[in-house]
Amino acid sequence: MEQLIEITRVPIEIEMRTSRAQLQYTKGTAELEVSRDKGGLSIKSRPIQLNVDTFEMRNSILPSPTTSIEQSAQKGQQAAYQATAALAQEGELYLKAKIGEDVQAQLAKTAISTEMYSQPGLDFIPKAGPEITWDPAEMNIRYEMDKLNFDWRINKTEFEFIPGDIEISVKQKPEVIIKYVGGPLYVPPSADPDYEPVDLQA
Repeated sequence: MEQLIEITRVPIEIEMRTSRAQLQYTKGTAELEVSRDKGGLSIKSRPIQLNVDTFEMRNSILPSPTTSIEQSAQKGQQAAYQATAALAQEGELYLKAKIGEDVQAQLAKTAISTEMYSQPGLDFIPKAGPEITWDPAEMNIRYEMDKLNFDWRINKTEFEFIPGDIEISVKQKPEVIIKYVGGPLYVPPSADPDYEPVDLQA
């Protein structure tokens, strides 16, 4: 029997495109700021210092009020001692005096001799010299070097992840092609020019 139908199958056609996942690195930037602190040289010098104290010298020439009061008090005390001694000496002479002895003459003689020896003589002024002290010279040298300050400013490093991608496209849909490959069909069959009747008796 002759084949009348031809069946053809067309398969599906799929195109797939993929891209890999990526990890992108973003470079960080760095900034450097430099500042400078200036140093310097400093020199401090102090010359010798002379201290002259002339108080005692001036006080011996022209006494101050305080010194004058002290000297007057000392002189008064000394005069009182001398008067007391003179009175005691005079009393002793009167006690030891003999009858007919001239006590007044002896007292006058003693007073004259005392005045002679008590009179002031030569004196040198000033009696005290100036007090001299001194402070030594001083020199201070200070040197400080310059300073450099470094300030780093670094930005953070960043990473970016790009996921993979899958792209699927259908280029050809599946099909079933049915094709009739036989000859023409005649209805009724006797219309076929090549028709031969079928002998049922044979």
